[in-house]
Amino acid sequence: MKKIIVIISLMLTSCSSINLVENWKNPDIVLFNANKVLIVGMTQNDNTRENFETKLRKEFTSRNIEAWRSLDIFDLSLTDSRKTEKELDYVEQSLLDKDFDAILLTKIIGSESRENFIKSISRWDDHQSRFNDDYLEHQGIYYDDNYYDQYTIYHAETTLYCICEGKERAMIWRGIIEITEPNNIDKAIKDYVKMIIVAMEDQDLVFTSQVN
Repeated sequence: MKKIIVIISLMLTSCSSINLVENWKNPDIVLFNANKVLIVGMTQNDNTRENFETKLRKEFTSRNIEAWRSLDIFDLSLTDSRKTEKELDYVEQSLLDKDFDAILLTKIIGSESRENFIKSISRWDDHQSRFNDDYLEHQGIYYDDNYYDQYTIYHAETTLYCICEGKERAMIWRGIIEITEPNNIDKAIKDYVKMIIVAMEDQDLVFTSQVN
């Protein structure tokens, strides 16, 4: 199964901007099966939140797991201002009263700017070039502000929490995923959802792996 997640990760990163950089599981947990999961996408963009939570719910539903979007559960008052720990304890208890036993929380935890060369790699295998050829091709480094392509890497985190009766909000699993500044938001969301589903299947979490 470990080989499968590597292969799928390579497939996704080869044609999109998603890369799994951490796939951590609580060492005290062997299997974790949830019956009812709350999906939470933390973002100020309501359309992105709805798109993400809807796609992820569809994946859970297709695996016979009851899943709900936070859009359908949380009151607007919960997300429009900072809440206290006591208020969140009340939210957790209300979820327990509704038979939820897990929360899958996704958020952007940071970003960084990176630079990339804008240049042809067609001559990388040319070991016969002269100094002046090399210099002429790359002299733009000195004066061309557009010689480097600046782009942003977003660091996203998806965490699975158990909210089982009698237990605190214990972390079961965490995945850290890098998202290179996407040109197509919808495709990036689809790829992200695929990535976290495969990662959780790989760790025997929530649902039995659908990949043989």
